[in-house]
Amino acid sequence: MNTFDATRLVAAREIRVKLRDRTFLISTIVFLVIAAGATILPSLLSGGPSTVAATEAAAGPLREAGLQVRTVPDDAAAEQAVRDGDVDAAVVAGPVVLAMNDAPNDVVNALSTRPPVELLNPDAVDPTLTFLVPFAFAFIFLITSQTFGVQIAQSIIEEKQTRIVEILVAAVPVRALLAGKMLAGTILALGQIALVALVALTGMAFGGNDGLVSLLGPAIGWFIPFFLLGFVLIASMWAAAGALVNRLEDIGGVSMPVQLAVMLPFFAVVFLSDNVGAMRLLSYLPFSAPTAMPLRLFTGDAALWELFVSLALLLVTAIGFLLAGARVYEGSLLRTNGRTSVRTAWRERETLG
Repeated sequence: MNTFDATRLVAAREIRVKLRDRTFLISTIVFLVIAAGATILPSLLSGGPSTVAATEAAAGPLREAGLQVRTVPDDAAAEQAVRDGDVDAAVVAGPVVLAMNDAPNDVVNALSTRPPVELLNPDAVDPTLTFLVPFAFAFIFLITSQTFGVQIAQSIIEEKQTRIVEILVAAVPVRALLAGKMLAGTILALGQIALVALVALTGMAFGGNDGLVSLLGPAIGWFIPFFLLGFVLIASMWAAAGALVNRLEDIGGVSMPVQLAVMLPFFAVVFLSDNVGAMRLLSYLPFSAPTAMPLRLFTGDAALWELFVSLALLLVTAIGFLLAGARVYEGSLLRTNGRTSVRTAWRERETLG
């Protein structure tokens, strides 16, 4: 069995095991429900435009405002429609708006004479979105990279703890074993992110937020390749951390650098998202680029060439961490006499397969 076949075999096994894992399936469903709820529920709960009873003569402005108009022969019929609960409001001579309990603002606004409005910055992003979008990007990258990274580390530790790894390395090359785990984790993480993005965009389109879809679409599209390389970088660190210990209880002692590499960029992007200079710097740093650069694209602060430069820097860094993680993994995988230091694993890498 060559390295490619062995890698594919390990990856297929890891994917099959994970797809039967109830925790993974539940977490995926929860992510999809949150994405659907956050994009669909607001439009459903808003209740839509008010229904109004009015004569044909008074119906013009109401239809232009997008209200649902029920034409009645006279004002008395309009009032009766409100009392019967057939409509939310009625417009009678005056004009006067009739309603049972609360004044329908959309009806009042449709009849009001509003002054012309000139927007000095029509391309500005809604303030609510300027907070929610960076938080969403950073949170998704944080949760997904941590979840799948920890699972890679736990899988490695369990194989060492049960001594199954000795059987595995006798059958497949060590690097193929690591590559298979990394490939499976990357495919599963990317698939989960793609599903969440698809559900979110579909929900926004269903809710009538076509403008938001066109605004977020490019940012989400670029987030996927940035996420892919960022995940490989973080997963390489988790794989190396898992190979350094022999018990699941000891993972906390070696995972602190990995935790900081994910947590610090998360808080930096969330709290500095309105700082143009800080975001420009964060968009070129490999650990924060997966969330900072797509966010700058969303806010319109990033030129196209910056995206490619940042992606290239992230690619080089991910490859470097992948090679370093593989060396640490190989040098510590079969060491079962307690925790192995990074220096020992680096210097005393065993030649396996």
